Formats: sequence, structure tokens, C-alpha cells
Amino acid sequence: MYKNVSIRYALDWTTVFFYVVLVVMGWISIYGASYNFDQASIFDFSQRAGKQFIWIITAFAIGGALLLIDSKMYNIFAYFIYAGTILLLIITIFVAHDIKGSRSWLVLGPISFQPEEIAKMATALALAKFMSSYNYKLKNWKDLLPLSFIIFGPALIIVLQNETGGALVFLAFLLVLYREGMNGIVLLIGSFAVLLFITIIKLSIIPIQVDRGTLGMILGMSFILFVEIGYAIFFGKNQKEALILLAGTFVIGLVSYFINIGFYLNYNYVAIFTVLASCIYWIVIEIFKRYKRYWMLALFSFSSVLFCFSADYLFEKVLEPHQQVRIRVLLNMENAPLGAGYNVNQSKIAIGSGGFWGKGFLNGTQTKLKYVPEQDTDFIFCTVGEEHGFWGSTLVLFFYWLLLMRILRIAERQRDQFSRVYGYCVASIFFFHLTINIGMVLGIMPVIGIPLPFFSYGGSSLWGFTILLFILLRLDAARLERLR
Repeated sequence: MYKNVSIRYALDWTTVFFYVVLVVMGWISIYGASYNFDQASIFDFSQRAGKQFIWIITAFAIGGALLLIDSKMYNIFAYFIYAGTILLLIITIFVAHDIKGSRSWLVLGPISFQPEEIAKMATALALAKFMSSYNYKLKNWKDLLPLSFIIFGPALIIVLQNETGGALVFLAFLLVLYREGMNGIVLLIGSFAVLLFITIIKLSIIPIQVDRGTLGMILGMSFILFVEIGYAIFFGKNQKEALILLAGTFVIGLVSYFINIGFYLNYNYVAIFTVLASCIYWIVIEIFKRYKRYWMLALFSFSSVLFCFSADYLFEKVLEPHQQVRIRVLLNMENAPLGAGYNVNQSKIAIGSGGFWGKGFLNGTQTKLKYVPEQDTDFIFCTVGEEHGFWGSTLVLFFYWLLLMRILRIAERQRDQFSRVYGYCVASIFFFHLTINIGMVLGIMPVIGIPLPFFSYGGSSLWGFTILLFILLRLDAARLERLR
């Protein structure tokens, strides 16, 4: 029989303190970013600061209500919450109004709400539920298949809502899978895919010779061959095959050079042919020597070639035009100080103008004169940088770091896998939002339009992060139930 400990004593008040501090900091920053000289009160409900105050009060109420629910209910109803959220996301596609090209907002009277904020919590619960099922182990590739459906199901629906930035947040769950035993090769493959994509897109405009190949494709194929040789040496532990491949690559390149003297030869095709030849080489070794490890290398190389071919299609057809421009600006492929790069340029100017100590509260010229678009939502951090300078920005990041460390500590001390996995999901989502948002404000990440937790204006974001955190706090409080 279990002994119930009062939530008053079981609750992690340190985390609650960090939460309240960040929410109050965010509220003050919203007031500074949207300050109106004619309506200067922070409690003016016609202004954004006043509206945010209402969202904060309702968020506190939601957090308190979540703490009163029996912790077992979150486990029992995890799949039902997930299924209901999927249904709500699908309905949103058909009934939502088009707002800035996105159909992701449900309008209920005076309230606008994004179901995708709840989808993060629902996915975290479903993921924790599935991974805590009896005798489940994340060992094989087939074990990843159901988890992939759980994670990328809602992400795909959100993409259909034309909200690509919100869908990318679900990649944060891969960090959870890695912590729970997923082979690190998955993360390496993902990182390699990003490298290939950037190489192909950025360098495809640089020709080796006129109509004879581009630097992007040739470097992409070279990266693939480099991975193959490295795998054969360090993982396959067979330097002989690696040396044969290296020699064969050199011979093909040398022969291609001499052929090119008398014939019109495209170097792109030479590079692709070399990689495809290496695939055949690994398959032959697999068949005749039965190493049982090189077939994966052949599959990886062939898939990489297909990915390189599809990179342009993904960039031109899947991404929206404004997203393409943002990536080009980020990769320095074009300069658009008055176009797609305007937000980032003005944000960096605002942060830089703050210096070390800042210009002072409500004294920021860039924000007061509205030079920075979305300065109280996605670009709220530039207000902190301008008004409070380097020390203020560091203080905010320090509190975020404390919150993240506390969430990780809570996850580590859980006695059941459900609570532990959910804890890591919460930490990963917060980390992803924080990294991408701060990165895009500083111009080192693409602008994908995701909010800064507890700082960006809006009830959907604040409610979503509050629900995520307070469910974890309720699960953590339940660990203090002891056998009598």
C-alpha cells in the first residue's frame, strides 16, 4: 500500500521558482518591446503586456490544476491524449484561417490557439508510454519504426498546415531516443545529411568549368567516399579494402582527367559514377567474404547519392519561397538587407547597440522605433540585448541553463521509465527552442519562427510550455510515494 505525500512537500519548488522568474522576465521584456507612450501602463489590457498578464494568470491556474491530477492518469491516458491531439491537428487544417500563409491557428472567439503547442506534450506522453511498456528495449532498427510514427506523425500534419518551423521541433525527440539507447549512428547520419544539403545547395552555383560540373556535387561525392574509407578503417577494421577503394578512386579520377582532354566530360557524372562503383565494391566484398557489415555502407552511399540528387528538389519544391530566401541569406548565398535578411540584420544591430550594460529599460531605440519586426514574439531576445546589454542577456541565459539542468536532474532521479523518458522529452524541447530561437536572433540559425519559452508573447506558447513543465513536476512529486 502506498502512502501519499502532500504535494506541498513533494513539489520541486526550485523548478517552480525558475519558471516564475523566467515568466516575469518575459512579461517585462514584452512590455519593453511593445511599449506605447500613450498607453504606458503594464496592466493596460488593450496592449500586449496587459494581454500577456492575463495569459500568465491562466497559465498559473493551468499549472496548479495539473498538479492536482493523479500522476497515474498521465500514464493511463497518454495514448488517448495523443490520438485526440492528432485529430485536432487534422481538423485544424480544414477549419483554421490563413494567417501569414499558415493554417495552424484555431480561433475561438477572442482567443487564438495553436494546437501544435499541445502536440509536443502529447507526443512526449505517448513516447514515454510506449518506451516504458513491458520488456521494450531500443536495440534494433525495427524498434525505431513505431517510435518514428509517434514522433513524425504529428510533425507531418503540422507541415501540411504550412508550419515547417513547428514541425522541426519534433527532431528534438531524437535526443531522447539517443539517451535511451538509440545507436549514435542515427544522429551521425542526420548530421551528415545536413552537411550534404548545405554543401549541395551552397556550392551548386560554383562551376568547376563551364557546363562541366559544380563544386557542390563533387565535394558531396568526396564526403561520401571519405566516410566510406573512414568506416572501413575504424569500424570495419580492414585497411586493405580502404586502400583498394582509395587507389581505385585515384585511378578513376586520373583516367577521367585524361579522357577530359579530348572529350567533353561532366565531372559531376564522374564523381557520381565513382561513388556508385564503390557501392558495387562493398556489395561484392559482402557477398564473397561475408563480413556482414559492408552492405549497410553500400546502402548508406547509394542513399547519399539519391539525397544529393534530391537536395535541389527539396529546396525548390518542398520549402516555401520565403524559407528558401532565409536559408540563402544564412548561407551567404545572397545579400538581402532590406528583404529576408532584414529581421536578422535589425536584430543584430539592436543587440550590438546595447553594449555591455545596455541602454536601460524602455530606452532601446531600435525596439521603441519598431525597427525589428516580431520584436515581442520570435525576436523578443533582441529587446533584452538592447535594453540590458551583455550582462542582462547572460543573466537570462543563466536562468535558462539553471532550468534545463534542473529538468535533467529531475529526469535522472525518476524511478520509473515513463517519468524519466517524459523528463528528457521536456528537456529536449526546451533545449531545441532555446538554441534555435537565440541562434536565429544572432544570425547563426535560419529564421524558422519558433518562440522563446516563457518570453515570446502569446498564450499558446506559454500554455504549451507550462503544461509540459508542470506535468513533469507532478510526475516527479509522485516519486516520493513510499511503501508503508
